[in-house]
Amino acid sequence: MKNNILSNRVNNLTESATLEMTRRSRMLKSQGYDVITLSIGEPDFNTPEAIKDEAKIAIDNNKTHYTPVSGLPELREAIVEKLKRDNDLDYDVDQIVVSNGAKQSIANIILCLINPGDEVIIPSPFWVSYPEFVHLAEGKVVEIPTTINSDFKVTAEQLEKAITEKTKAIIFSSPSNPTGMLYSEDELRKIAEVVSKHKNIIIISDEIYEYINFSGKHRSIAEFDFVKEQVVVINGVSKGYAMTGWRIGYAAAPKFLAKACDIIQGQYTSGASSISQLAALKAMQISKESSEEIQNMLKAFKERRDLVYELLCDIPGIKANMPDGAFYFFPEVNSYYGKSNGKTTIKNSKDFCMYILENVHVALVPGSAFGNPDCVRVSYATSNEKLIEAMKRIKSALAKLK
Repeated sequence: MKNNILSNRVNNLTESATLEMTRRSRMLKSQGYDVITLSIGEPDFNTPEAIKDEAKIAIDNNKTHYTPVSGLPELREAIVEKLKRDNDLDYDVDQIVVSNGAKQSIANIILCLINPGDEVIIPSPFWVSYPEFVHLAEGKVVEIPTTINSDFKVTAEQLEKAITEKTKAIIFSSPSNPTGMLYSEDELRKIAEVVSKHKNIIIISDEIYEYINFSGKHRSIAEFDFVKEQVVVINGVSKGYAMTGWRIGYAAAPKFLAKACDIIQGQYTSGASSISQLAALKAMQISKESSEEIQNMLKAFKERRDLVYELLCDIPGIKANMPDGAFYFFPEVNSYYGKSNGKTTIKNSKDFCMYILENVHVALVPGSAFGNPDCVRVSYATSNEKLIEAMKRIKSALAKLK
């Protein structure tokens, strides 16, 4: 069907680069190639047994009916308790909206806030879907570029300069996808101080990688009382509890915005799966510190991070920094742009990723999809053996470029 039959809305959207690379990897695998996938943002661990058991009990007890749009009351209450336990944040139950993954939670907020022409500030690199949500709402993306030299962090001064009378929201993640960096308490305070001077701006704080933190206590920008009523905290169970397929995320928001999300979600999806919500209820009752399975996952991720950092630093021409959270590296690879193996010339990050995929069958994601054309994203959510082999292949392939 021709594109001119489709709406401008869908024609203006871009396919997720992470999903595109995953699709290409699966295609090569189906053809018999040994592909190592370092492109997908998914823990390679199983959901903890106690959570799975709770879902089985829910099925046996016929908890299989429609749920309230904003989520089961007992789950929303458990989220309130989790936010108090882990983050020292006080919310009411009617400030919590449970959705079909944190992705929908973010989309809800954007669609509730943004009118055509409204500006949303997004520090880059950013998660690939942030700008697409803004485009869907017919808003304008205002990027603030950052570099590896600043650990890909935006400063309060940069933010202040980017704010205009049309600014409606700011969105960022900490710990970050794609860089793995996270903001300190002092850095968040300075950003909060800037935003608090502009009462009509909402901060969307994506904290889905909260538990995958190697540097101490997670900090949320909602901790600062003077800006809390301008903050939406986004979180969920996908990353910290290895529950990607269960599709449960949530927003903790000012009451007016939570009510708006209930209205919009009620029209296009209604409530999330009852079984998934009851599994998530169990997850919310399990703290990071109390779960041996979560602790083992975090230990493995930290070991992998240290391993991949050493291997990346051993590849000539690649510049990497040490991430403090999530399970990604975002190395700078632009020293290879303009180089060729005689058949392929690397002109940009997409060429770089395609060269690596097609020649040594390792899947990465172009940094251009995240707003930084000089880098690529490497997910280390796989085994040490595969990571060692992948870095060996990448090093070998790059050595052939002149």
